[in-house]
Amino acid sequence: MNKIVIIIAVTLLLVSFGNESFAQSSEKLVILETNLGTIVIEFFIEDAPNHVDNFIGLTESGFYNDTIFHRIIPGFMIQGGDPNTINGDPNTWGTGGPSTSVDAEFNSIKHNRGIVSMARSADPNSAGSQFFIVHKASNFLDEQYTVFGRIVTDESFQTLDKIAGVTTGTSDRPTDPDQVKITKVSIVNRSDVSNILILSEPERTQTTPITPSTGNQKFESTEYGISLSFPEGWLLQQPEKTQLNSPDVVAVGPQIGAINPQITLTNHKTNQKTIDELIIENKENLNNAVEAGTLKLNSQEKTTINGYPAHITNAEQEVTINDITLIVKFKEVLIYDLEKFYILTYGNDITDFDSQLPRFDETINSFYIIGKEPTLDESSTEGGGCLIATATFGSELAPQVQQLRELRDNTILQTESGVSFMTGFNQFYYSFSPIVADLERESPIFKEAVKLTLIPMLSSLSLLNYVDIDSEQEMLGYGISLIILNAGMYFAVPAIIIYKIRK
Repeated sequence: MNKIVIIIAVTLLLVSFGNESFAQSSEKLVILETNLGTIVIEFFIEDAPNHVDNFIGLTESGFYNDTIFHRIIPGFMIQGGDPNTINGDPNTWGTGGPSTSVDAEFNSIKHNRGIVSMARSADPNSAGSQFFIVHKASNFLDEQYTVFGRIVTDESFQTLDKIAGVTTGTSDRPTDPDQVKITKVSIVNRSDVSNILILSEPERTQTTPITPSTGNQKFESTEYGISLSFPEGWLLQQPEKTQLNSPDVVAVGPQIGAINPQITLTNHKTNQKTIDELIIENKENLNNAVEAGTLKLNSQEKTTINGYPAHITNAEQEVTINDITLIVKFKEVLIYDLEKFYILTYGNDITDFDSQLPRFDETINSFYIIGKEPTLDESSTEGGGCLIATATFGSELAPQVQQLRELRDNTILQTESGVSFMTGFNQFYYSFSPIVADLERESPIFKEAVKLTLIPMLSSLSLLNYVDIDSEQEMLGYGISLIILNAGMYFAVPAIIIYKIRK
């Protein structure tokens, strides 16, 4: 079943594949001739001399001729340079390259529109032949990929937009590869190109530090049957699913600290398992990781989120990235529906975890199953909660809420009459409780009024903790007695008092 998935952002973005002063080649430019137009590239020699030499050398050998832009994500980038795209299986696109690689030359040039940068794997020294051209500013890539050039003509930008606009399918591959073929790549002198734009020095990271955004971007999928919002400015992807626990959706945020923060979403069929059964399976998997010494569990709790039964796990794990050992912290939320369950996981370096945690909480709070109102009917979901009590006392873990849950699970639902009562009660209760809970969150005075109102009922219900109910008759007897008692407290007594005052 579910395992906490560790995906460092750089491995999701671009598969397989110094010096702070500005300098561009005064002599050599590279021209990419494609079926949709021409792209002219100038180079930043002082920032990435080895990458420039590598790209020019591959161009001179004819390496790039007849390759295609095999990965196209509008609003992000177009990626090419894989020799497997000439005659290889499309499933291998993105994995090819030359026999040699180039060590990283990370620099401060920002990944703005038109920038040309090298693709790589998780290993920073793995750049080969694959490169990408930024379609729209993607500054979460800054200082993590080697920028070595930029496009420099109006036609280049027009061609970039045309390629970014083609139809794509699985793994962001173009459905018509011939449309985005690089037919010829050549080296020319700068003096041979007459229409070069007058561009300023490239923007660098130290002049405009990366700051997290505060907005949200909506994600809605009929395939997964959900709607939710991810942080604005985070790269949103739906990577090809390679195994059961591979994420269906990945959101990668700008790198503020050691690594990029990320949020992943997976969906699974319940196969008629209850949420409690899924929680047990999850705990077994996690315990195996704990025993192996690869995972540290910080907390686990069963709760409700937006009316849906849920389970939250907080954990941390030691990982090694580029010979640097980091502690990555996770918050995993399992949200349960009858046919499916959804797992949303936020991961970040432990030092920066709390800084982006509110963004993840916003994502969780926006989660909604399309076409289904939250249902906490215990007969169908086995795990609901009391919306009003939770809003009143501030947490699913509040003693008062726990008291109600234990009374429901351990007493009322142990008899057929109790189950029948809860089924009917839930239909009535959840018709108005979300409205009351929202009002409580908006008005502290109203919240306190509700709290005072609930206290007598909680006191009366606590009486059931001191009796043994062994039959349907006893359940009915105690249940009717409590209903009469509460009717007396909430209706009869106030009515008598009002009558006495008026008299």
